[in-house]
Amino acid sequence: MSTYTAATVPTQFVEANGIRFAYRRWGKRSGLPLVFNQHFTGNLDNWDPAVLDGLAKEREVIIFNNAGVASSTGEVPTTFAGMARNAEAFIDALGLKQIDLLGFSIGGMIAQQITLNRPELVRNLILVGTAPRNHDAGNGQGHITPETAAIFGATYSPPENLWLKVFFTDSEKSQEAGRAFLKRYFSRTENRDAPINDKVAPAQIAAVGDWGTARGERFAYLKNIKQPTLVVSGNHDVIVYTVNSLYLVQNMPNAKLILYPDANHGSWYENHEDFVFETNRFLNASGVIAPVVTNAAAY
Repeated sequence: MSTYTAATVPTQFVEANGIRFAYRRWGKRSGLPLVFNQHFTGNLDNWDPAVLDGLAKEREVIIFNNAGVASSTGEVPTTFAGMARNAEAFIDALGLKQIDLLGFSIGGMIAQQITLNRPELVRNLILVGTAPRNHDAGNGQGHITPETAAIFGATYSPPENLWLKVFFTDSEKSQEAGRAFLKRYFSRTENRDAPINDKVAPAQIAAVGDWGTARGERFAYLKNIKQPTLVVSGNHDVIVYTVNSLYLVQNMPNAKLILYPDANHGSWYENHEDFVFETNRFLNASGVIAPVVTNAAAY
C-alpha cells in the first residue's frame, strides 16, 4: 500500500514513441490499476484529490498527461484517434497488460477509442461527463455547446473560479461544493504540474469537431464496446449535454448509468463520496453485470 496521496505523490516520467510522458501512480497495489484520461485543457493537478485518494484506498490509480499537455513532451494531435494511440503507447510503456480505464469529458472520448482499438487491454470502462461520436451539442459551432463557448470565453477573478462555472450549477448548494473542490484542488502545494501551452486548447477543440462529425450509422460503433461500463453524468451538464450519457447506455451492450441531481459537468466531484463508493462497487464486481445474450438458445 502506497503511503502517498494526490498531494504528495511524485511525478514520474516514461518515454514511448519519442514522447516523454509525465505521470503519477499510487494506491493499493492489488488487482488492476485504474488509468485516468483528463478533460479539456487539464493537467495532472486538475483531478479532484478526494476522488483519487478515495479510489486509491482500494486500488492503484494512474494519472498522466497525454502528448503535448503540460509536463509531457510532443505535440497534441487534432483527433481523439491520435490521442488514443499516444495513450496506448504510455500504457504499454508502463508494461501494463490489462487495466481498468476512466475517461472524463474529452478523456471519455479518448477512452472509448482506446477500448475500440485494444479491447483486450480494457477490463472495465468508466465514462464521466462524456459523449459518443456524432453527439448532441445544441446549435454550438464545432460540436461544442454554446454554454461551453460562453463559459470558457469569459474572464474570472481569481482565474480558478472558471471551474465553478464549468463543473457546478448555479445553485447555492452546488456552488458551496465547488468552493470545497477548489480547496482540494490547491491541496498539492509542492511540485505542482507545469501549465499547458497555447497549442493545447486549439488541438483539443479540433478533436471535438472531428468526433462530432457523422460517420455511418449514428452510434453503431458503440455496440463494439462490450466491456462492463459505468456512465456518470450530472442532470444539468451544460458542457457535455446530459442526453449524451443516455445515448451511450442505450447503445452499449453492457453499460449502466448514474445521474446525479443538481449537478453540472463536475457531478462526480460534487458527489465524490458516492462516486467513490459506486465506482469501487462497480470495479470490484469485475464483470458481474451480465453480458447481453442475443441467442435465445443460450438460455
